[in-house]
Amino acid sequence: MKVVETPIKGIKLLDIDCYRDNRGFFLESYQAEKYHAVGIQESFVQDNHSRSKKGVLRGLHFQIQRPQSQIVTVMRGEIYDVAVDIRPASPTFGRWHGVVLSDEGIRQIYVTEGFAHGFCVLSEWADLHYKVSRFYDADDEGGLLWNDPDLAISWPNITPIIKQRDAEFPQLSGLTGEQFPNVSK
Repeated sequence: MKVVETPIKGIKLLDIDCYRDNRGFFLESYQAEKYHAVGIQESFVQDNHSRSKKGVLRGLHFQIQRPQSQIVTVMRGEIYDVAVDIRPASPTFGRWHGVVLSDEGIRQIYVTEGFAHGFCVLSEWADLHYKVSRFYDADDEGGLLWNDPDLAISWPNITPIIKQRDAEFPQLSGLTGEQFPNVSK
């Protein structure tokens, strides 16, 4: 596995080993010892799978009292994945990092707790698998407005299909102290 550091501490790109031949391929999507060796120490407690059609934008989501770290893998299709640093004490607070992920280049993104996360689908369909470090709690979910002008995220040129709730999330400047993730890092 090759780790690619990003300009924001807490986000890593992971190029995982993929063994291809005329039958297809094999890879380990997660192996605790290998991930611990590259500094990803969390214990992951839940695996999620989402399927979305072209143009769907999900996010920007986070958990407030029990924030989650996550490892995202695209199993089918292509997405533009974004993480926004919303750790108030972070020197990169309010900065975001975006990357195209697909089933072609078997690359994962690791996002530690304290980030808002979202993605939009570029292919006809996309299946995502993501491991999270804490159990999901619908009552603990927070979010940021996907097109917050202060963040100026460079989403691909799409007309997004979004859930009404995601369209009504506040801008980063509108979050109050108790709405930020409770992070210790």
